[in-house]
Amino acid sequence: MTNSPAQTKSPSPEEILSKLNTSSQGLSTAEAQNRLSQYGYNELAEKKVSNLELLLSYFWGPMPWMIEAAIVLCALVGDWVDFFIIFALLIGNAMIGFVEEKSAGDAVSALKAQLALNANAKRDNSWQTIPARELVPGDIVRIKIGDVLPADLELLNCDTVSIDQAALTGESLPVTRSAGEEVYSGSILKRGQAEAVVSATGVNTFFGKTAKLVAEAENTDHLQEAVLKLSDYLIIVNLFLVAAILVVRVHEGDNFIRVLKFCLVLTVASIPLATPTVLAVTMAIGSQLLAAKNALVTRLSAIDELAGVDMLCSDKTGTLTLNQLSLGDPYLSEGVDNQQLLLAGALASSREDNDPIDLTIINGLANQDILNDFTVGHFTPFDPVSKRTEAEVTDGEGRTFKTSKGAPQVILDLDARNQAFAGVVNQEILALAKRGYRALGVARTDDQGEWQFLGIISLFDPPRPDSQITIENAKRLGIPLKMITGDQVAIAKETCHQLGLGQNVLNAELFRQTPASQLSQLGAQIEEADGFAQVFPEDKFHIVETLQKRGFIVAMTGDGVNDAPALKQASAGIAVSGATDAARAAADIVLLTPGLSVIIDAIELSRQIFLRMNSYCIYRVVETVRILIFITMAIFVYGTYPVTVIMLVLLALINDGSMVTIAYDNTKIPKTPQRWNMPYIISLATAIGLVGVVETFLLYYYTEKYLGLPHEMVQTLIYLHLAVGGMMTIYVTRVRGPFWSIPPAPKMLMATGLSVAISTLMACFGILMTPIGLMWTLASWGYAFLWFLIFDWVKLWLYRLLDSKQVVILGSRYLKRWQGLKNRS
Repeated sequence: MTNSPAQTKSPSPEEILSKLNTSSQGLSTAEAQNRLSQYGYNELAEKKVSNLELLLSYFWGPMPWMIEAAIVLCALVGDWVDFFIIFALLIGNAMIGFVEEKSAGDAVSALKAQLALNANAKRDNSWQTIPARELVPGDIVRIKIGDVLPADLELLNCDTVSIDQAALTGESLPVTRSAGEEVYSGSILKRGQAEAVVSATGVNTFFGKTAKLVAEAENTDHLQEAVLKLSDYLIIVNLFLVAAILVVRVHEGDNFIRVLKFCLVLTVASIPLATPTVLAVTMAIGSQLLAAKNALVTRLSAIDELAGVDMLCSDKTGTLTLNQLSLGDPYLSEGVDNQQLLLAGALASSREDNDPIDLTIINGLANQDILNDFTVGHFTPFDPVSKRTEAEVTDGEGRTFKTSKGAPQVILDLDARNQAFAGVVNQEILALAKRGYRALGVARTDDQGEWQFLGIISLFDPPRPDSQITIENAKRLGIPLKMITGDQVAIAKETCHQLGLGQNVLNAELFRQTPASQLSQLGAQIEEADGFAQVFPEDKFHIVETLQKRGFIVAMTGDGVNDAPALKQASAGIAVSGATDAARAAADIVLLTPGLSVIIDAIELSRQIFLRMNSYCIYRVVETVRILIFITMAIFVYGTYPVTVIMLVLLALINDGSMVTIAYDNTKIPKTPQRWNMPYIISLATAIGLVGVVETFLLYYYTEKYLGLPHEMVQTLIYLHLAVGGMMTIYVTRVRGPFWSIPPAPKMLMATGLSVAISTLMACFGILMTPIGLMWTLASWGYAFLWFLIFDWVKLWLYRLLDSKQVVILGSRYLKRWQGLKNRS
């Protein structure tokens, strides 16, 4: 039995290098193939699911089982109208889920696309171009300027090279590496060339672990949880009451098929089968509004998550800052002006290498044409040993001199007369370091060839103009922000200072130094930190995951491949403008314009959308409780059916159909994060629904028993009252204050008005039911409006009562018990 990759010990770089001391021909093809099959290094863990399997999963998941049962029963009793209606709802919900899940694997695909396609490797004592996926530890490869590193490599004998690790760390400045040091897959070679030995490939590389994190990242869908809890409650009530009706009526001698059909339609009418569709449409319309603000939503439920966000984590470089090096205030030696300092620094720079520092200094010159007056004879690039660059320069008059720039202390030591001013310069260097600025010393030789210290150039990545305002607005909405960066702690603290954040910056090296078994103990430190420095991709993932475990709904913003795992894990991952394909694929929301101000607009809009969905859920419970309990009481007390099957179908179609327009309703912008509190919602809605039961039962008793109206006419009256009262209920539940406190949207008024108009005409003139005439129609409207006012007063009283926590939330214990039974089963 062969060992799995996880069980087999990988060859260490030291073992590989020791072999290279005695062999330089590279691996043989046979040995490479053996290692590839033995270690399986290039397999990125990814579950393969066919489109058909994925689509079928949405028909047979935990929620749709009641829908399928209703469809089967409809077919058994020959109720084809209900059959096709319910089946259409099931298809719609399944397709929405399928489209969302189908795009979930795009993040991993985008990450894989970032990997190098080919590599120049030494096999069988000759250099060959092979697919990067065929590399194995021990292969010798050759890399040159512009190459994407195909694997994690250990550099062999070579000059110093410059590596762009932005794909991993997100930081714009390249790093220098020399022989014996490790460089990572996905990085880009910016300067130099080298031979290197492969130390890790595929999922075992630093980059591959990032891809694996994205594949494994999971976020909680709070909207789905809320809908399931709502459905569980209504299913429990429905099953109990419908089962009671079935047993009692059959025992009383009623026809079994007739009772079964009535119970079936009552079940379909009372269980919120349309709720996922209404909520999805509400969020889809919200996503269109967000798109108008240049924020594209790639996962609809992210709108709900964004409404509840109470922690915002943001990548620094390119998100909170411009990712563009800028010149700070220089330190100048006596008799030297800023342009002289920059000119000497520019002459000690190379435009051809496209080094960000060199280009920033050159672009800082007021007149770049002045460089044409000088000729650079020999240029020595930066290396980690000398820690400086040097150029031999000839001016227009034929005079030759040298310039140099680099580590300030190194440049200062070039000047033999530095004793007189070294103390002041070192204080300036220390002050710049504390502020997080990158400091470069500059010197040039005089006519006697002696070095003269000219001063210090300071460089920094400035914050975006709108970042501080965005942070303040986020705090105003009850959302603190934590900055995450790969920069050093000093730079992170200075950026936090500029952005108005606290100075409690945690060094992410702590995560890597802490044993995995003790990582959970860092939760309090992570929660209290204002920012994190020297962060790697897995650290960002860990930060987001830890905050989620501590009860926060976390939004994460970022732009690079290194941000992808955290974006996927976050409740709301936000890819900023200019983000990489991997970041966009992992994110739930993609910003199309620079800056973060649009995030505030998105949060405010998502909270409005949440209130609309919350209003619908309250309405749905109120009407379900009213209809279910009233019909059950009428059947038990008087032994008659207060409405017909077709009336129940019409109520479900007409009323729920018009509810889609709640997506356009007017709402205020809440000042605090919004979360689903289903025990609170269910308690409030159940209490209002019970008032509705009293209201409807009084009407039924008065017309059927007291006045003695014909039973068919009473059924029409009850239908009209349920239709009109249901539409009035939404105007009670849509606001926490009095019903007149926020005017409804015109679209919602028109839709609900059309709904009650259709029901009124059908009842008045007897379409599919017995007519009741104009007088009883007006009387039914008047009765419904009177109770509408009572409903609104009861709602205000219940909000005050529940908010004061003077009562136990109804149903919370039973919901938890029911959920536990479901989980165990």
